[in-house]
Amino acid sequence: MVDIDKAVIARLTKNGKTFEVLVDCEKALEFRKGNVELDEALATDDIFSDVKQDEKPSEEDLREVFKTLDMKEIAAAILKHGEIQLTTEHRSKLREELRKKIIELIRKNSIDSRTNLPHPRERIERAFEEKRVRIDEFKTAEQQMKDVAREINDILPLKFEVRELSVKISSEFAGKVFGNLKQLAKVLGSDWLDDGSLLARVEIPAGMQPDLEDQMNKLTHGNVEIKVINAR
Repeated sequence: MVDIDKAVIARLTKNGKTFEVLVDCEKALEFRKGNVELDEALATDDIFSDVKQDEKPSEEDLREVFKTLDMKEIAAAILKHGEIQLTTEHRSKLREELRKKIIELIRKNSIDSRTNLPHPRERIERAFEEKRVRIDEFKTAEQQMKDVAREINDILPLKFEVRELSVKISSEFAGKVFGNLKQLAKVLGSDWLDDGSLLARVEIPAGMQPDLEDQMNKLTHGNVEIKVINAR
């Protein structure tokens, strides 16, 4: 179990009633992801209605909300569905991780609306700093990406676009690199041509096109032709 002096509160409010347990902040979040066992996250097996007042809920309230009196089942439900109090250190760490993920999502999925070229990661980072973008640690990077993009759009024009590409790989490399192509993009269709070369139709976020081109050129020593055939 966790050192109780370092524990934080995980709280679930349901049917107008509050239920709390003491947990390790980091391990409680890892338990939610399925990475650790419940006992590793808990500081105590006790269920409270108010930890600070040392008040505990009645058995009637526990049965009504959780349909059980098994304290481990109840604690697991609180951790999975409740709110976990974050330490200042963990809050800062989580925000930084999310900031990096959001920047990478914007880089991969968007392009400059003026030039139709991807924005470099450093340019997006500068826009974050200039706009003092605030990251919400309780939302995923995916949930925040579009809102953040709108926030920085006045200084960093963005357009989210998906492109359909034609990729022709010479016969010498087609068989070897087709697997790599499938890892880099969604393959919509492919045909083996009479000369042994491969012609594939793939879909990819616009910002990732340069990455795909770089990888394909390296793997084929430049024996690849890539064209944009559609964008939306």
